[in-house]
Amino acid sequence: MGVLLKRKIKNIILYAVSIAIALITGFPFVFLVINSFKGMGEYLTNIWRLPQEPFFGNYQLVLKPDFLRYFLNSVIVSGVSVFIIVVVSSMISFTFARLKYRGKNLLYFAIIAGMMIPVHTTLIPTFTLLSSIGLTDTLTGLVGPYVSYNIPIAVFILTQFFREIPKELEEAAIIDGCSIVGTFKNIILPLSGPAISTIVVYTFLNIWNEFINANVLINSTGKKTLPLGIREFYGMQSVNIPAVLTAILIGSLPVILLYFFAQEKVVNGLTQGAVKG
Repeated sequence: MGVLLKRKIKNIILYAVSIAIALITGFPFVFLVINSFKGMGEYLTNIWRLPQEPFFGNYQLVLKPDFLRYFLNSVIVSGVSVFIIVVVSSMISFTFARLKYRGKNLLYFAIIAGMMIPVHTTLIPTFTLLSSIGLTDTLTGLVGPYVSYNIPIAVFILTQFFREIPKELEEAAIIDGCSIVGTFKNIILPLSGPAISTIVVYTFLNIWNEFINANVLINSTGKKTLPLGIREFYGMQSVNIPAVLTAILIGSLPVILLYFFAQEKVVNGLTQGAVKG
């Protein structure tokens, strides 16, 4: 009985701590949702409680063509960048994890070393390079830097994951007549869902919220991404706090939804290799 009682007490404490953490981490999102349905007057007098009557004027103010264009630009840049990152890093990581060739370790560490370079120190050379080839003030010009910044961490995660996949699976596929490309496509990639999901969520979050490079490389209003658009919207509506909170809420929804649908695979990817059987 003593053991059962201790176990129950331990479970109660764990549940209580988990609920407390959930409330603390979820409160900002709930705060955004509640106050997005308030006018400025009610926000000042009723900031912590539910709205007395839902107010949809903030959404009408935010969801205008300019803001939707910023949103679409971010979707395009983030989607294309993440796709390229996953494709390129998975192929590179496969060679590091499975193939043998001269200079492999040196090349691997050279790529991983990119994780130690502060992104902001590359702003001037990046701007100079893109200016020389005419890619400043374009969405295409944003994709290149975003891909290069996120390739090192993606290669690091995928290489470690690929090394944990049993080689017997590949050897069996090769005996059956499968080529190296076929092995990569039909064996490695299908088993790498957790790691790829982790990379997708991590890199999408970085790119979706990126501000400095976009601010330096983009000048035209029609090419601005969502972080730049929210800053511009804040400049116009700085006295209308509920409208600004609504813009932030809408801007955060894609990342929240992406993580919500991929969370199980992300957790599996982060814990892969922690336990070996």
